[in-house]
Amino acid sequence: MAEGDSAETPGVADVQRIMEILPHRYPMLLIDRVEEMNGETSAVGIKNVTASEPYLAGHFPGKPVFPGMLLLEAMTQTAGVMVLAHKGIKAADSLVYFVSVDKAKFRKPVVPGDTVRFEVKTIKSRKTIYWFECKALVNGQVCAEAVVSAMLAEDPEKIAARQQQA
Repeated sequence: MAEGDSAETPGVADVQRIMEILPHRYPMLLIDRVEEMNGETSAVGIKNVTASEPYLAGHFPGKPVFPGMLLLEAMTQTAGVMVLAHKGIKAADSLVYFVSVDKAKFRKPVVPGDTVRFEVKTIKSRKTIYWFECKALVNGQVCAEAVVSAMLAEDPEKIAARQQQA
């Protein structure tokens, strides 16, 4: 079994496992599950957009559209789950910070009732910084795409303490 895989379903993360890996919580936990993880190489995250999303009340009244910036955040959360799960790092030990967003394009609105598929591929990594090619798709159509980079910031004391307990 690869590092980060659960005994139940390798390469998959439900919302409980995601919350063990990421520090994000409602309303900023933006992925419902991760359907595929291939080490640090690629992952697929899923978000079911509902009419009760708090961001939709004012974006836009009477014609709700899921904010594009939150699609970028969900892409990065998918990437964060992939990298942290592969490394065996838990939410209490680290954070993943945005470093940059390049080549972002928003092609189609995402609305309540849509299921968004976030496809993330690692382009490269250097020390604690990773670059990802990301796409958000609904029904096979690209809604948004970007190249994002993120930095893994670990708490060395917490990691050392955890390793001593193991």
